[in-house]
Amino acid sequence: MSELPKTLQLTGKQNRFLRGQAHGLRPFVMVGKQHLSEEVVKATHEALEAHELIKVRIQEGCLTDRKTVASELAGETGSAVVQILGNTFLLYRPSDDKLITLP
Repeated sequence: MSELPKTLQLTGKQNRFLRGQAHGLRPFVMVGKQHLSEEVVKATHEALEAHELIKVRIQEGCLTDRKTVASELAGETGSAVVQILGNTFLLYRPSDDKLITLP
């Protein structure tokens, strides 16, 4: 298995900024009872590359703790967990196009 990408670290100011940007977003990726399957990780990579900031929703069938799912998916994709709220969490990873400029 290949080495996992390094997880990003954000400041408090950057987290607040990204939470404000994500307010109107709809979930791009759904995590279900299959947990973090290869398809979920691939879909998350693609969504992060296209949008940089995405919402991920954990469906009722997922038996894993939401914090565990968020940290594992962030580790798999080299992204940062911006916020965990209910069964939804935000991931951020800058793309080559730099769509979002952080403060």
